Amino acid sequence: MQATPATQDPGGAAVKGTAEISGTVLDANGSSVQDAHVELKNLNGTEPRCEQSGSNGEFTFVDLPAGAFSIVVSGRGWGTFTSPEIELHAGDFRLVSNVILPLTLSTVVRVAANREELAEEQVHIAEQQRVLGVFPNFSSSYDWNAPPLGSKEKFQLALRSLLDPMAFVGAGAAAGLQQEANQFPGYGTGADGYAKRFGAVYTNDFTARMLAHAVFPSLLHQDPRYFYKGTGGIRSRAFYAISAAVMTRGDDGRWEPNYSYLLGVFAAGGISNLYYPPQNRGALLTFTNGLVDVGNDAAGNLLREFVLKRFTSKARLNGAGQP
Repeated sequence: MQATPATQDPGGAAVKGTAEISGTVLDANGSSVQDAHVELKNLNGTEPRCEQSGSNGEFTFVDLPAGAFSIVVSGRGWGTFTSPEIELHAGDFRLVSNVILPLTLSTVVRVAANREELAEEQVHIAEQQRVLGVFPNFSSSYDWNAPPLGSKEKFQLALRSLLDPMAFVGAGAAAGLQQEANQFPGYGTGADGYAKRFGAVYTNDFTARMLAHAVFPSLLHQDPRYFYKGTGGIRSRAFYAISAAVMTRGDDGRWEPNYSYLLGVFAAGGISNLYYPPQNRGALLTFTNGLVDVGNDAAGNLLREFVLKRFTSKARLNGAGQP
């Protein structure tokens, strides 16, 4: 475990003011641990301070004097974590990393239950995230250490997005633009042509989202969410956002090719041959619809990384995204 160095002024002296220590309590699999007992011991002899870790495992101690400290973390059914000595100067901010509670054998069943509860809580958090309080931003996670979703939660989140009123509004607007430009003329004109275009747009979205965000992620154990990075330069964040269209986090926490998404959107593109006008069907339609979905996802990720966070209601942050 390492702590970040003290903030320095140009002359080399520490910035004046009180100090702060924060961190996130995790288990051995990288999942956050809620309600752990976190004790901050002042090695200079003053009374220790205690608090419980939050819903995402976070803890923070503020208004600390200069001195030597250590963090001791424990929890019912867990082992104990003790940090090395942390030396604080006035104005320091220390982020304690690798606060990992060991698992005891007596808690295996309890931990499994807690993971299900944590996954349900992740869906509850996501369902409250709306841009400007209106447009759903359910597939973004602002907690870099968020626990993985189970199959039930992946389907629940995908269906919640598809049944949201704004999904129908978006499909209606896209169908109107297609009709105005006379795209897919085989659908015809008037109300009947508009209805066919609307059905095609919504069905495209439905099949792509269900396959790419629920079915294949459940089968291949991959996470369908976009994990907000929030740190680093513009170029590195932009590269991360674009690459997230083809890379994702597995349920084991490892980054890997996003087979779930790619299989899902191109399978949905193939299915679209069943309901597009005969003159538009074929391999070109399959690849066109698939590539459009991938491009839209990359563009959406750029918006998620650089724009949407500040306008998203009830977005819960764990630090600034990536530790």
